[in-house]
Amino acid sequence: MAGIDDILKALPIDQIAAKLGVDPDTAKAAVEQGGDAILTGLQRNAETPEGSAAIEAALSRHAADGPVDIDSIDTADGEKILGHVFGGDEQQVAQRLTDSPQTAGIDFGTLLPALAPLVMGLLAKKQGSQAPAGAGSSGGIGDVIGGLLGGGGSSQSGGGVDLGGLLGGLFGGKN
Repeated sequence: MAGIDDILKALPIDQIAAKLGVDPDTAKAAVEQGGDAILTGLQRNAETPEGSAAIEAALSRHAADGPVDIDSIDTADGEKILGHVFGGDEQQVAQRLTDSPQTAGIDFGTLLPALAPLVMGLLAKKQGSQAPAGAGSSGGIGDVIGGLLGGGGSSQSGGGVDLGGLLGGLFGGKN
């Protein structure tokens, strides 16, 4: 399975749950919602040549392997990533996710900046495992992100936030 499942496998959910003060299932749901929001925002950005080029340039700074240490994540970098991904609307995205009944009480204003570098690292890793860019590739990074979003089917956690509608409204709405 790809996408959010890959993010979940790479993260110490118990450590995240302890930091957030919630049970592991709630932390997992929050990571799923937050990861979906970031990937959806990245996919929208990848729809333009400028956005795609910016994402590809950023990925070179986020390639990493090995276990994730939640305490060493650069959340300041995460804030910058979110600013680019959500075009200045990151606080509204975080608030909408925080207000979701499925993850009520999770402070996405804190969680998203920690997740953003992890998502970028996953994308960098996935991009590195793809065929070389340019040689017959139609969508480049957009294809990689699309594969992560649509690649497992289990990232739909039933109910929750309508991320497409939320992000569509924030970005001027392609319906």
